[in-house]
Amino acid sequence: MRSTRVWPLYVGGALGPYGSTMVTPIVQEVADGLGTGPEAATAAVTAYMIPFAALMLVSGTLAERWGRGRTMRVSLLAFVVTCALCALAPTLEWFLAARALQGATNAFTTPLLVAAITDSVPRERLGRSLGWFAAWQAAGQAFSPLISGVSGAVDWRLAFAAPALCALFLAALPADPAATERRAAGRATWSSLLNAPLALACALAFLCYLAAVGLTVLSALRAEDAFGLGPVARGLVAAAFGIAGLLLADTAGRLLDRLGPLALGVLANAVLAVGLVTAALGPTVAAMTAGIVGVGAAVTALRATVNTVAATSAPGNRAGASSLALSFQFFGGALAPVVWVPLYGLSAGWGFAATAAAPLLALVLLGAVLRRSGPRPDGPGRPEPAPGGPRAAG
Repeated sequence: MRSTRVWPLYVGGALGPYGSTMVTPIVQEVADGLGTGPEAATAAVTAYMIPFAALMLVSGTLAERWGRGRTMRVSLLAFVVTCALCALAPTLEWFLAARALQGATNAFTTPLLVAAITDSVPRERLGRSLGWFAAWQAAGQAFSPLISGVSGAVDWRLAFAAPALCALFLAALPADPAATERRAAGRATWSSLLNAPLALACALAFLCYLAAVGLTVLSALRAEDAFGLGPVARGLVAAAFGIAGLLLADTAGRLLDRLGPLALGVLANAVLAVGLVTAALGPTVAAMTAGIVGVGAAVTALRATVNTVAATSAPGNRAGASSLALSFQFFGGALAPVVWVPLYGLSAGWGFAATAAAPLLALVLLGAVLRRSGPRPDGPGRPEPAPGGPRAAG
């Protein structure tokens, strides 16, 4: 595939993470604008992620049957409408409803992009290609708080213009029809999703985002509570997460191709645990930012790992497998504020540090898998040839 036709798939990866965390650095501004408190405004994260995650249980399989390209274009245009609804919301209730619709529309884009990339690259380049997709996801997470923070200093409603413009651009500039226009011919079955590698991918994805979104929310709270940072400064600190992932994504993809998903999963979760503790207990803004950088790098590696394991677990229903793993990922993200914010309220430092329990549990799970099967070259998630033969990667 020509590079000019692949890069829209990568760019599209930014929308999901962008939408999920764009409100976190402007929680106070949203609360003030809608006449409520910041605790109530943090529900905007969960309001987005629950329908996003719930619909991804089925969105990929449905899109394989309906046709990827048509489903993606309709979803992108609907996402633009929901961005406008968020920006125009007069009350918190209307705002949360619009955020829920925003999450619902995005559920029909992200998994289709993963499936399209997997069908578009040769076996030996799949890890690196999904690493670049993870890089754009990291970019979405990086620029979301930065753009939202700058917008919040003027008017928080302006924050919804950037993702709307990106979605319009992608809807008008489709990628290679060979991947995006694919439609399953009786092969996209629900039973194909019942396999052990996909179960592993779902578990790792859930734990990864339970920790990652916990960091996103709690670091914004800590930046204000402990260091007195304003919305722009909070956005800059939070952007370190995505910038680190963006810069290290190619390295993560190469390591995935070289080491395989199990070994990289162990390494990434170890780094994730250390980064979370550092961000929670670091005594200065610089120390907290260093922890955020470590978490950003680890999460990008885990995204690439999970996407590879999921997309290669069911060749006849790639979008369905990808959407299922992503569903678990964002269910973890949706639960993060509910789980971690009360602990932070009880003890800011140690409540924040408790987020490291998620990657530690993932390490236990990976250890059990390694003890049972060993780190084989053909282990879970090792990419198989794309249907129809390999194509030139972009």
